[in-house]
Amino acid sequence: MTAVIGAPRLSRRIGEGAFLTFCWLATGIAILALAAILWSLLSQGIGGLDLDIFTKSTPAPGSEGGLLNAILGSLMMCIVAMIGAVFIGVLAGTWLSEFARDSQYGKVIRFLNDVLLSAPSILIGLFIYEILVAPLGGFSGLAGSVALALIAAPVITRTTEDVLRLQPIALREASVALGAPVWSTILTVIWKAAQGGMLTGALLAFARISGETAPLLFTALNNQFLSLDMTKPTANLPVVIFNFALSAYDDWRRLAWAGALLIAATVLTVTIVARILAREPRRS
Repeated sequence: MTAVIGAPRLSRRIGEGAFLTFCWLATGIAILALAAILWSLLSQGIGGLDLDIFTKSTPAPGSEGGLLNAILGSLMMCIVAMIGAVFIGVLAGTWLSEFARDSQYGKVIRFLNDVLLSAPSILIGLFIYEILVAPLGGFSGLAGSVALALIAAPVITRTTEDVLRLQPIALREASVALGAPVWSTILTVIWKAAQGGMLTGALLAFARISGETAPLLFTALNNQFLSLDMTKPTANLPVVIFNFALSAYDDWRRLAWAGALLIAATVLTVTIVARILAREPRRS
């Protein structure tokens, strides 16, 4: 009898051990791949970081230069994109959470948002090219911002809806019981209670768009010179990295590695900040 009972227990232990070993192996492979990427960025990119990177524009081959125009262009487009994405995403997420809920129309909008959330960025770039770049007859930083906003907005929408749904019903009931209208309850009570999670969603969306290259190739293109006019082609780090990394010039490749390290450091910093903000405070 003991042998009969012990056989299934032994098989379960073997199965659990094999599954745990597989999980550890997969985790180790992922960590090794990440470590290899980070090591490549640090070893190749840190040597190219100097003051010229932040004070000079992209150079011609064989000349001294930096990435000032690309850094400013990326910041401008990302800021404009985030303004539009936060406005649309927060309102859409609020509508889905507070008004649509589980209605059929809400389910359709939620499904379409999920589709847009997983859409390849190159398709979004091509779409913006067809409706903005081609009809207006030229590439522009504004078109790039619109493409980036379309990528960021679904992230903010989903995060906002999830965070608002986590807020207790008692908050809404208490505010309404005191005579506050629904819109005032949402603005002063629900949004305030969920502001940490909503800010986290915005930061994650910013990290998502900061390194996008494909949509900017179709919209903003590039500009070798420093320009603050976003109605014209605008320099940006992802496209500069793409062009310089494929070149035959060592100085350009050095700048490409330095730009890649800057983007990686920015994304890592934003992600860490988002993680810190997402941590709920301990309740005594």
